[in-house]
Amino acid sequence: MKTSWWRSRQTIWRLFAGLAISFGLSLGAAAQTAAPVAAFSAAPPAAPTTTEPIAAREAMKPAPALPAGSTAQPGWNVPPKWSDVELKPQYASVRGRETNVLLEDKGQWWRTIRNGPVTFYGGILILVVPTLLLAFFAVKGPFKLHAPLSGKLIERFNSAERMVHWTMAISFVALAVSGLILLFGKYVLMPLFGASVFSWTAQAMKAVHNFVGPLFMFSLVVFFFMYVRDNVFKAHDFTWLSKFGGLLSGNHVPSGRFNGGEKVWFWLSIVILGVVVSASGLILLFPNWDSTRELMAEANLVHGVIAILFTAASLGHIYIGTIGTQGALQGMREGYVDETWAKEHHEMWYDDVKSGKATQKPVGAVQPAAGDD
Repeated sequence: MKTSWWRSRQTIWRLFAGLAISFGLSLGAAAQTAAPVAAFSAAPPAAPTTTEPIAAREAMKPAPALPAGSTAQPGWNVPPKWSDVELKPQYASVRGRETNVLLEDKGQWWRTIRNGPVTFYGGILILVVPTLLLAFFAVKGPFKLHAPLSGKLIERFNSAERMVHWTMAISFVALAVSGLILLFGKYVLMPLFGASVFSWTAQAMKAVHNFVGPLFMFSLVVFFFMYVRDNVFKAHDFTWLSKFGGLLSGNHVPSGRFNGGEKVWFWLSIVILGVVVSASGLILLFPNWDSTRELMAEANLVHGVIAILFTAASLGHIYIGTIGTQGALQGMREGYVDETWAKEHHEMWYDDVKSGKATQKPVGAVQPAAGDD
């Protein structure tokens, strides 16, 4: 009994001794921690000089008190830390162009321009052009022939020429529609059909745009080499242009296989606008070509502006080649035009065909299609 009691008493004394030692160590640590705080409070820092860095001066400011239970970081030192990493190259283990820049704010000016002037003025242009064309058609009607159809056909375009033209035309329409939806869809479609439907639509249009784009570029190159010889400007083209091709007067002006207006369309739209929209599209389509963010933003703006201009010009071309000119669509659809149409619209080319100078040949008399326009 005595031995057991003695052991119990020793255990109790050891427990009290351990608690006393722990309490003493805690008091010592608290005293050491309180001393610098008191010294700091007694001697506030000297006013920073103007030569000190802004970040150093901001770091000396005491952090504001936060609400109880808040896990937010104090915002008093955010500006200097932001400026330390914004646009400034630092060390990064990932190697690549601009991977050593943490914050890149150049995309803001791109967003401002794209959602501002490009969308606003581009939308106005896309609405104004077809409105003016329809108003012109309502007032003037189609550009009709003066003489009746002869019933004799002349080859206007061969099969290869028509195939390349329609490949380029259909791919362009697909690109124009998908591009307009991507640019204006959130303002037009999303309020009507909701965000979910527009999201799926935008994803589909993006895929169409990305896959049809290379086809359009290829057809553009083939089209250029196929038609460039007949689109070289000659003296009579400037006469045609000075009279607007008789569009306002109603009198036909002589021209070669392609008139001055068609040649302007070829060089301005097909060549200049086509090359620029294709080059900028390739930069956007292949960002892994080591392109910078700034180059991608600039390419996107150029692509959008040129595509809108290209679309607006194409509306005029489509109008003249369809409802605006009697018999024009037949040439690209079937490959043949009536001799009366050829003589009145392209008299010099008609003379070359009849004399054998042109590669196109007359095919003889046929029954004109009913309701040919």
